[in-house]
This record gives sequence, structure tokens and C-alpha cells, in this order.
Amino acid sequence: MDLRLLKKSPPSGAAPATPATPAAAQRTPAGPATSWPRRLATLVDQISTIVVGKRPQIEDCIACLLAGGHLLIEDVPGVGKTTLAHTLAMSLGLEFRRVQFTADLLPSDLVGVSVFERAQDRFVFHPGPVFAQVLLADEINRAGPKTQSALLEAMEEQQVTLENETRPLPAPFFVIATQNPSDQLGTYPLPESQLDRFLMRITLGYPDRASERALLAGGDRREAARHLAPVLAPAELAQAQQAVLAVRAGESLLDYLQALISATRNGRWFAEGLSPRAGIAVLRAARARALMAGRDYVAPDDVQAILPQTIAHRLVPAAGAGRGAVEQVQAMIEATPVA
Repeated sequence: MDLRLLKKSPPSGAAPATPATPAAAQRTPAGPATSWPRRLATLVDQISTIVVGKRPQIEDCIACLLAGGHLLIEDVPGVGKTTLAHTLAMSLGLEFRRVQFTADLLPSDLVGVSVFERAQDRFVFHPGPVFAQVLLADEINRAGPKTQSALLEAMEEQQVTLENETRPLPAPFFVIATQNPSDQLGTYPLPESQLDRFLMRITLGYPDRASERALLAGGDRREAARHLAPVLAPAELAQAQQAVLAVRAGESLLDYLQALISATRNGRWFAEGLSPRAGIAVLRAARARALMAGRDYVAPDDVQAILPQTIAHRLVPAAGAGRGAVEQVQAMIEATPVA
């Protein structure tokens, strides 16, 4: 079935309104359809000059940030995960911190610690690297479960509670965690509760031949990223995140989304289905995707485009499926009619 035939086309521009024109007829596709797509495309273009040949993954990363979520990148070392995080922060003028997760990393190394200052005759809190706007948790599954869980409150509540005192984190607060494949030495599986805190999980993969040639022929990409000028200011990013919340989701779109959520729970595709929180996360990501496409409404294509990235890491294929979670999601999409 051609999904393009099922989507509502955006409202076309109207003639200049007169006093007798009803208010509804005066509406034009202002806002997301006229300003943000161009500016966000410029952001994608700039990051693509550093992270070469990965435009779809860059768009997913930005959509995740716009939706107020956190991103998990699972891949082998050396394919550009750290470079992507650093370049995004530089392109938005955000404070960036990187933490290398290791087996001996303690929760206090992440959130901070109170130290007695003799000159002040009191304990003074020294914030850890989690107090940044973009936090790169590098190789997160090389740390033990206790340290991994230290991120849970920060990711969900944007705050840290230490020594009976709650400290807010800066806004925006965006965690990009990298994860090595589970079959590599020295890795710990992430608990389901922490996986659920990541709005999306993506992979970068190896570059194609042309992109790899550009990397080999070019200079140091990380050094080039340090000299990038911000494309959007932090205040403008906050406005874009608010614009995502204004993107409409019609009744038919919600029917389609609920059909997909129900399909994950019927036992045919997955051992256990999506939670209501996961369904809300899918809708947030779809709204961000629609904003980037220049629409003030969510279309079925938006849901389909972000569904594997937003739910595959939350699901386990049903027994005997014979394929991975991403492939199961794709098969489920094909088998679920558009409402």
C-alpha cells in the first residue's frame, strides 16, 4: 500500500485574510513548516562535514535531542561515535564532557563528591562530569551495574540526589552513550531499566568507499570539530524543542501508533510488549521527525522512520523468531496496516 496516499497534505497558503474571513481559514503553515527545517538541515550539513557519510544517523541524533531523549550508539570502536557527540555539542554551543567508563569507575566519579574544605570549615560539593549539557558516556557497558545505575535518575529526572540534597542538571541535558558489542571482552549488559531510558539506539557502521576515502585524504576530524561555529544557540535549541511539542498527532495517526504498540504485545513478534512510556517516547520522536521535515503534523512515515531506533532495544524477539529485534520491527511494520 502506498503510504503517501494516506497522509494528509499540509495546508496550502491562503489569500490575505479579510475581517470577514474565519479564524481557522487564516491559518497558514507558519512555525515549524517555514523556519526550523532549513535551520536544522544546516545543522545536519555542518555535522556531516566532520562525520562523513552518516547523514541518516546524524538526523536521528538530532531528532533524539529535539524530542528531549537520550541516545545509545552501539558499534565497534573507531567508527566515529565520539566524534559525532563532540561535533554536535560544538555545533550547538553546548558544554561537552566525556567520561570513559571502566570497570573501576565509581558513581562518585560521575555525579561528584563533597570534600571538606578546611578554609571554609564545611563540606563543599564538587560536581562531576554529569553536570554538562552534552555528556558522552563512552563505552558505558564496560562499567559495573552500580555505576551504570548512577545515570538513571540523571537521565529520567534531569537531577542528581546526593547526600539528601537534590541538584538540578543544566538544560538541555543530553546523554550520548556508546556501547561496545556484548560479545567483546570486559562488557556488562545494560539492565532493561536503563535501556528504557534511551529514546533511541542507533549504529554508525563502517563508512562506504567514498566516505572512507574522504576520511583518509582529509585532516584530523576531531581537530576540525573544535573550530566549528555554533549553528544554533542553546536558547534557540530550547525553542526548537518547544516547537516539537506543538506538532499535531491526529486521531488516525494515534490509531496507527496504538496498532503498532498492540502488535508488540500479542506474542507473535516479541516476548514482551512495549510499555506505555515507550509508546509516548515513539510519539515524541515522530513529532521531532515531522518538525525536521517541515510539517506541523505527524504522518505514518514519521512513525515508521523512527520505530526501529526507538523500540528495538526495548524488545526481545519471540522464541523461534530466527532474526534480530530490528528485523522483527521491520516485519511488524509491514504486517500492520496504516489506520
